[in-house]
Amino acid sequence: MPTWIGSILKPKAALLFFFLCLGAPALAQQASLALLQPKAIEASPFVRPAEPITLPEAPSHRFWDRKNSFLFATTAALSTADFVATRNNLQNGGRELNPVSRIFAGSTAGLAVNFAGETVGVIGVSYLFHRSGHHKLERAVTMLNIGASATAVSFDLLHH
Repeated sequence: MPTWIGSILKPKAALLFFFLCLGAPALAQQASLALLQPKAIEASPFVRPAEPITLPEAPSHRFWDRKNSFLFATTAALSTADFVATRNNLQNGGRELNPVSRIFAGSTAGLAVNFAGETVGVIGVSYLFHRSGHHKLERAVTMLNIGASATAVSFDLLHH
């Protein structure tokens, strides 16, 4: 047998032997048919059917409730402030540091679309969390974006 065929078959034979050795103990764990006879299983007087567990319903709220409306308005306001500060910095010879926003930094309209898309995206992700019942994450996404936008606006204003 040529050496290249032997080098292919030896590892496969070793793997086959290994799995057969592992499979033998698993096959030895078969149940006896005598244990499966209905007369061998007697009802105990102490065993009764389990009662179904009822879980309390999760507190639900409308998506556009007061708290979310405030968070979304804050997100939109800070995104607008970030757009204005970024545009002013770019017009004064500054540079966009965000690699995603840098793609749109060539024009004012592109930059506006970027920040509007960011706001719509945050609201969309928040809505998906709301629909799936993750109400804490629903608001955490918006709060995280508010923090990031506030940091970006502060940085832009400090480096103007």
